[in-house]
Amino acid sequence: MRNKFFRVAVFAFSSVLVSCGGKKKETPVVEEAPETVQSLEIEKPQLKFGFIKLTDMAPLAIAKEKGFFEDEGLFVSVEAQSNWKNILDRVIDGQLDGSHMLAGQPIAAQAGFGRQAELVTPYSMDLNGNGITVSNDVWAKMKPNVKKGPDGKPVHPIPATSLKPVIEGYKKEGKAFKMGMVFPVSTHNYEIRYWLAAAGIKPGMYTKDNIQGQVDADVLLSVTPPPQMPATLEAGTIYGYCVGEPWNQQAVFKGIGVPVTTNYDIWKNNPEKVFVLTKEFTEKYPNTTVAITKALIRAGKWLDTPGNRPEAVEILSRSEYVGAPVNVLANSMTGTFEFEKGDKRSMEDFNVFYRYNATYPFYSDAVWFLTQMRRWGQIPEAKSADWYASKAKDIYKPEIWKKAAELLVAEGKIPATDIPATDGYKPATTDFIDGNKYDGKDPIGYINSFEIGNKDK
Repeated sequence: MRNKFFRVAVFAFSSVLVSCGGKKKETPVVEEAPETVQSLEIEKPQLKFGFIKLTDMAPLAIAKEKGFFEDEGLFVSVEAQSNWKNILDRVIDGQLDGSHMLAGQPIAAQAGFGRQAELVTPYSMDLNGNGITVSNDVWAKMKPNVKKGPDGKPVHPIPATSLKPVIEGYKKEGKAFKMGMVFPVSTHNYEIRYWLAAAGIKPGMYTKDNIQGQVDADVLLSVTPPPQMPATLEAGTIYGYCVGEPWNQQAVFKGIGVPVTTNYDIWKNNPEKVFVLTKEFTEKYPNTTVAITKALIRAGKWLDTPGNRPEAVEILSRSEYVGAPVNVLANSMTGTFEFEKGDKRSMEDFNVFYRYNATYPFYSDAVWFLTQMRRWGQIPEAKSADWYASKAKDIYKPEIWKKAAELLVAEGKIPATDIPATDGYKPATTDFIDGNKYDGKDPIGYINSFEIGNKDK
């Protein structure tokens, strides 16, 4: 493949998004770049990637539709998959070169829960983007327990304490309270468990003999594929669920349910999906891996550039991508989120694809997922703090991300200030619904800080 060359300006003005409110200001950025930048020699130009029909697959759709993959010499097809297990299996078996995937999937695969394989991620796809929705009947029973503001509307975030009396009522009637999530190692599983447990509601434990995660449970959680969530709720099979968009807003539009909280309120700016490749792929095709990461970083930046979301919504609405109506997708993708019908609120950070270093694969994000797997018993035995750090470094590959980002800086595609100065760990934070402190460098202390869940020495 012939080489391409890019002219790079020595002095450029770049739009830097300020973390507070996402507003822009013009900041001069001086790039110490060579006059020409040589493109990567691509080892595998023809690629097939998978995704589930959720709005957070957007970086893949944008990288394809805006020509970012082609700019890197990549010819990519993207294909919707039926469920998360299918995606995992097809990546491991080589039927897909890579995929949009739940952050917990590559982590679980290396930690020994479920199907095992060496999977890695050089790119985090987004922050936030999920919600917890309950049926109209459950919402009517919750509502008297929900604090109201001066305008008479519910005060958010709504804690699960408002759901607790409803669950107890079902229990007195001899009925199990059933809720859905999308996969055992999904962010959604850990988020709904976190929300419930913060209110003293037991979401159930995993054991060697019970991999359903329903041991000693006040709420029975089960798996439902995302696009099927609204129909399953409407049928009464489950009474609520945790899922990504557009399937919470779809419940509002269909008039069958009410979102009661978002994962932004459970953990502010939490990591959500990742782009996953096999370790073998990254070693066999290192330049291709960097080129893929470059295109995806550009896609994330495009998505968070003011004014681009309406076009992104139109692209995602197409049947080959998410295939949901434009108005449903726009409800969350354009900076708002509708809770009870007519109660639409500004949520500028509901979907974040680039700001706050969203694309960087932080080790501390991987460690958080590992702590939740241990907390709920998916990792059945206690591990050392060093094990958590080592496992995170096996899976998350910021060195690949950094190489891709540095090339983009040299090409004038992103400012150098968009590369974080980090050891791979975010600062400790209390931005959780219960105010609990998370420090990725102290996983054992974090596990032991919860009243509900496993405890380790």
